[in-house]
Amino acid sequence: MAEQNQSTDKKMSRRRFIRNSSYVAGGLVGGGLIGGLIGSNLGNKNQDDAGTQGQQHENGAYQQAPLYFTNPEIFAVLVAATERIYPTDDTGPGANDLGAPFFIDHSLAGSWGNNTREYMQGPFYPGSNFQGYQSPLKRHEVFDTGLAALQRISNEKHDANFADLEGEQQDEILTSFQKDEIELKGVTSKTFFNILRQATIEGVYADPAYGGNTNMEGWKMKGFPGHQMSYYDKIESDEFMKIEPNSLHSYTK
Repeated sequence: MAEQNQSTDKKMSRRRFIRNSSYVAGGLVGGGLIGGLIGSNLGNKNQDDAGTQGQQHENGAYQQAPLYFTNPEIFAVLVAATERIYPTDDTGPGANDLGAPFFIDHSLAGSWGNNTREYMQGPFYPGSNFQGYQSPLKRHEVFDTGLAALQRISNEKHDANFADLEGEQQDEILTSFQKDEIELKGVTSKTFFNILRQATIEGVYADPAYGGNTNMEGWKMKGFPGHQMSYYDKIESDEFMKIEPNSLHSYTK
């Protein structure tokens, strides 16, 4: 994952691979974090926090303000890490411009981050490679642990904050997490990386009502129409039709 983006025609970039992936278009956006956000973010105006002024985008969502991360230094680690996972390139904006860090922050502040609807009692056993999330920690604790470790290792290896490192240096550290080479308390570094990566991609492609996919730019890159009230006037057409996407906010104005 964390290799430097290649500009040659022979090697597909990480960004282009994710953009063309049917996995992203299907399973991730259809579930995961979204269930924990329904009813908490839709149509709400987020209050300013941690000295960050909320900004209203064209999609009508007041979403650019942290709700969970009150430490700007740790939030900066999240911003930098998500951008390396889904970087800006010639196909369009990256995770930061698409609001993915705020999507994750808002998710951690809600039921998804607190594992509200999940059984969280012991005993706990190490998960196999064929199992998903296996940890006694709640997701917000997994992120607290993982992001703090990214910052700590960055300071130990480079005497600098993670957000201030060069892209190649950030990739090197993220790769060590992906390969499960870092020891964390209560969760494996691989589990943290996988949750971070999945949440980043969901933030890029989820409905803007949930705090990411700013101005539906993630959908526009894939040609995804979003939420249409009906295809009745289009279904009989023999010609290919490019449909402008709609978000849930389109029906709440």
